[in-house]
Amino acid sequence: MNTDPVEMLVIIPHPDDAEIGMGGTIAKTTKLGKKVVYVVATSGEKGIEDTNIETEKIISTRENEQQAAAAILGVSHVRFLRFPDGLLEDNYEYRLAITREIRRFKPRVIATTDPYRRYIWHRDHRITGQVVADAVYPFARNYPAFPELINEKLKPHTVREVLFWGCDNPNYYVDITDTFELKVNALKCHHTQLGSHEENRIEQWARQRARNIAKEMGYELAEAFHRVEMLW
Repeated sequence: MNTDPVEMLVIIPHPDDAEIGMGGTIAKTTKLGKKVVYVVATSGEKGIEDTNIETEKIISTRENEQQAAAAILGVSHVRFLRFPDGLLEDNYEYRLAITREIRRFKPRVIATTDPYRRYIWHRDHRITGQVVADAVYPFARNYPAFPELINEKLKPHTVREVLFWGCDNPNYYVDITDTFELKVNALKCHHTQLGSHEENRIEQWARQRARNIAKEMGYELAEAFHRVEMLW
């Protein structure tokens, strides 16, 4: 892992969430020579319905798929926290783990799932978004927040911008027309999730979704976020 400054830390509940939510934006960022790192909270071991596959095999497979997808998008490093899939909680342990990664990598931007999406939303996504928001402010920048991190010599860090995807009220759009193909190729790495779908159907689904988002922006294809700038 090189020591170049991290532009963006992408924090996700499961493998494939980053590619679905913002694969084009990630590729656009790395193509500019900026460093992107993933933090994956779980290994997605409950994302497969086949009960004949051992859990350890699922974990290994999904992590390998995530590594392959990240490589296509130019992501520098992937960290797996290996919390239990489907059992994420807004608790001390999770807040500590996320704060630790923010202080470790010191990104300018953090991207994660929106915690305020109304009605139906995966619980791991909702909780991750809230924990990340709380870690950004106040915990990552508050020196005494976690004594463990003082002992680990991880100094406070102030994030400058947060991007939430999967939001009901986007206020920030990224034109991904030139990186859409990379997004699709990264999605196709997740065979355990998308293997039952023909590859052209995956592309059609992703393209239609990106077109719908871009409709009012004058782009061909886009991804949408609720963007929060930390101005203090």
